[in-house]
Order: sequence, then C-alpha cells, then structure tokens
Amino acid sequence: MGSPTVIQKYNEDELPAYTPMPWSLKEIRAAIPAKFFVRDTRRGLLYFARDLLLATVAWSLASYIDPLFKHSSTRQALSPVVAEVSRWAAWGVYWWFQGLIFTGIWVIGHECGHGAFSDHKWVNDIIGFVTHSFLWTPYFSWKISHHRHHSNHASMERDEVYVPKTRSDLGLPAHHEGLDYEELLGDTPIYTLYMLIRQQVLAFPAYLLFNVSGQKTYPKWTNHFDPNSILFTKAQRNAVIMSNLGIGAMVWGVSYSSSIWGASEVTKFYGIPWLCVSHWFIMITYLHHTDPIMPHYRGKEWNFQRGAAATVDRPVLGWQGRFLLHDVAHFHVIHHFFPKMPFYHGPEATQHLKAFIGDHYVTSDVPAFKALWNNYNKCQFVEDEGDVLFYRDKKGQAIRRPADEYRVTSKTQ
Repeated sequence: MGSPTVIQKYNEDELPAYTPMPWSLKEIRAAIPAKFFVRDTRRGLLYFARDLLLATVAWSLASYIDPLFKHSSTRQALSPVVAEVSRWAAWGVYWWFQGLIFTGIWVIGHECGHGAFSDHKWVNDIIGFVTHSFLWTPYFSWKISHHRHHSNHASMERDEVYVPKTRSDLGLPAHHEGLDYEELLGDTPIYTLYMLIRQQVLAFPAYLLFNVSGQKTYPKWTNHFDPNSILFTKAQRNAVIMSNLGIGAMVWGVSYSSSIWGASEVTKFYGIPWLCVSHWFIMITYLHHTDPIMPHYRGKEWNFQRGAAATVDRPVLGWQGRFLLHDVAHFHVIHHFFPKMPFYHGPEATQHLKAFIGDHYVTSDVPAFKALWNNYNKCQFVEDEGDVLFYRDKKGQAIRRPADEYRVTSKTQ
C-alpha cells in the first residue's frame, strides 16, 4: 500500500516574501545603453508598410476562398460536404492570420500614441489616428488615458485599467479561518469559461464605453467618447472630438461597404479579424498586468519604477507573436519602464534591464491560453488594507506575501 497523501495546510507566513525594488528610475535608465532610445522613422515606416502588405496579401487570397470551394468542379472532386468544410477551414486560417496582422497594425498605432514610432509628432499622430480608427479605437482619447495608465501602473488609487477588486468590492467579510470562499466565489467551470470568453470579446469595447475594469473612483458613466468626461481636461476636448470623428468615419465606411458588398462579406473579410484584434489585445494586456505573482501598491509604497516592474513578459504565440505582433507580448516590461523606446529595441534593452534589476524582472513561459485560464481563476481580489498587495484566489489564498516590514499584521497580510 502507498503512503497516504498529506495535504499541507495553507500558511501565509511560509509564502515567499517580496520586497519592493529600491532603485530610482534614473539608476535603471543609466543601465540601458543610449542607442536603444533612438527612434528611427524610416525603420518604423518599413514595419508599417510590411504590415499593410501582409494584410493586403491575406485579403486578396481570401477573395479566392468562396469561388474556389463553391465551384462545381471542386465540389465534385471533394464532395459537397468536404468542400464546405474545407471552405470554412480556409476562412478560419484567414481569420487567424489576418487577426494577428491587424493586431500588429494596432500595435503600430500604440507605438505612435507613445511617441515611440517617430521623432516627429505629426507622423505619430497621423499614422496612429488612421490605424486605430480603422480598428475602432478612439486614438487621441485612448492615448490620453493610456498615458495615465503608464504613469500610474499598479497603483490602486490611480491606475486606469486592470485595477484589482478588493475584498469589500466583492462583499466578502473580513478574513477569518471559517470563511467558506468556495461558497462565496466558486463557479462551475462552464460558467467561468463563459465569463472568460465574454471578457475576451467585450472587455475592450466595455472599457471604452463604460470604464469596465477601470478606476472605481470615476463617476458611473465615465467613457472615452464624452469630451467632458473626467478622463480629459478642457484642453483635450478637441482631441476627443477628433477621435470621435474617426470612429464616425468607420461607422459610415462599414455601413457603406455593407450596402455594396453585403454585411456577410464585410463580416468575413473585416469584422471577424477585428474581433480577433479585440481578443488578442485583451488577452495580452490582461496577462501582462494580472498575475498572482505581481504586486499592486497603495500610498507611499508606489512609485513609477515599482509599477513598471509589476508586469510580466510572455512569449505569446512564439514566432507569430514576435513577427506579427512586433514583440508586444514578449518584451512588455521594458516598455513600461520606457514607453518611448521603439519596440524593435525591446529584445536587447530587456537583457540590460534584466541584468540590472535581477529577480524584479519577471517572465513566464506558461502557454498563453493556460495562463489566461489560471490567472482568471487565481486573481480574484486583494485586501482592503496594506500598501503592498497580492491577488488571492477563490480560496482566499495568495502565492506570495509582502516582506515583514510591509505587512499588515492584524490582517491576512
């Protein structure tokens, strides 16, 4: 007979202790060679042109799918059923790659929003406005709030997005040994999967329209389309209106295209790839900013560099992520430290960053979809008190704790 399985009782004191980084941003920047901060407009334009070429080639190839598999000779050679299955399989391949190509184009717009694409503001804003409007992102409005996110990342009081829910937000009573977390937080796997899919499809539009997952201190109807929103200053009003005009042009463009070629054709060639953009964008950013190993901060314990380090590099989709997504997932930590650094310097600059900050640099090679499922279940809430915080799961358990000098001894941390 085998020996009985011993289940170890959860003990917070035995968790790995975390001490926030001590360095200043100036010290960290000094460790990165100056050449990696140089922006090359020509090089950026070549990447952009490559993306446009790839999108055009994919679109052109897709135009042959229906004629080929609906042709009588094809259906006779393969049989009607096999031809139909093959037709939709071909569309699936198109949606996969065009979705990634479109996401790469969105990343170019993101670079423009940070001023990392070019030294010339007008180049950044023209390309950023066109690319983001094409992909249903209000360029100037999102640029403004996204800058605030970078300036305040991992701050419970000031960050703009992916702000953790607290114990009280979920209506959980103060921690005690007898609390049945499974009863309070437990969901069936099917329901959890439904909520996760809903997040992947709707989270970005919901954030833009309703501030979902954004800063909880904002008024109820906060959104990215109201020029008078709390997100913007009076000086930014015209930029918000311009962003709205870009989205309005897309409403007209899609409506007009649908009237000529039909809604189904517009959906197949453009609509579904755009949904893939929304999925990839949310998946990548969620995994960058939501992980049980990463801290969040309150009050005096937060500073810019600590917030920048509270992100995770992930090799999402391997070579496809590197080539088609411009390394946006692979080298995100360096981007949070230095948002104006061009993406093509990310790989080399990351090596210098890693050498300087050591264990404060975090990367994970857990497959992306597995990490998405795990983190969605493990990252439920943080405590209401304490200045260095870690996510707790559906059992109320963390995988890391603040070092003793940062701990709130009267509570769980």
